[in-house]
Amino acid sequence: MQVSKQQSYRIAHLLTAFCLLLTLSSFAQKPVPELWGVHVHDEAHALRQATIDQIEKQLITFEDSTSNQVAVLVVTSLDGESIEEYALRVAEKWKLGQKDKDNGVLLLIAVDDHKMRIEVGQGLQGVLTDVQSNRIIRNEIAPHFRKNDYDAGVMAGTEGIIKSIGGEYTANDANGEFDIVTRIVVGFAVFLILGIFTTVSLVLIEGRAIWWVYAGLIPFYIAFPWIAIGITGGAILFVIYLIGFPLAKMLINKNNKRETSFASKGKSSDRRSGRNDSSFSSSSSGSWSSSNNSGSSFSGGGGSFDGGGSSGSW
Repeated sequence: MQVSKQQSYRIAHLLTAFCLLLTLSSFAQKPVPELWGVHVHDEAHALRQATIDQIEKQLITFEDSTSNQVAVLVVTSLDGESIEEYALRVAEKWKLGQKDKDNGVLLLIAVDDHKMRIEVGQGLQGVLTDVQSNRIIRNEIAPHFRKNDYDAGVMAGTEGIIKSIGGEYTANDANGEFDIVTRIVVGFAVFLILGIFTTVSLVLIEGRAIWWVYAGLIPFYIAFPWIAIGITGGAILFVIYLIGFPLAKMLINKNNKRETSFASKGKSSDRRSGRNDSSFSSSSSGSWSSSNNSGSSFSGGGGSFDGGGSSGSW
């Protein structure tokens, strides 16, 4: 099959465009720094030099005694790249760990993105598991980073990695689990108590007293719901209470007035029908009484009502 000159130009243009796209995509990726034979790389200048020197000595000693290689990289930002992809590219370029053991670990921290990752070589995944890595990040590093203490966070993180590889890291989630259970229990109790008080107030309390109760519940809606649903959720619930309580009370009052009006109309119509049917009632009272006394177990007439029912929600 012969290719025309015009078709060959098109193919050449497509190949050129494809190569250009590949080049641009490679440039778009965040560059990986050179290893330069050191374990700690602080590209973001977030650590003190004394901290870098201390961690460097610790990791050199750890490598000499175990052959495991742990490296730390602190960058300012990931420049839009996912931390998983960048950590993998760094670990592969730096070739952390021994070739026949795959015993390398990378601690990657992106300061401005507030992200971090522990990338673990295959040879250490049995001791430095995903669960252990997550615990180190959550329990050892993150609390210090929230205080902007990067020195203490990185030191605690590297210490946790070393202990975990040596089988000495025993941190557990007991406190975290307790906090979660406590929040669930407290949240359930808070919503139950507030819900009961709010519903009872809407249904049973009338007049000025209802607005005293309304004002009295405001501090409780401010103080407690955030424990279970966070500050944002607590603020939303507080706004719903401020607006929803008066609206619900207005609807309940309107419904009560409507039902009271219907009840009064029904009573007046009953009185009119009672006058019209008085002769029928008197003439049939004897037969009704006899049938009612002929062994029927039905009894009534002792109930008391105060004006009808009402509707509510929670």
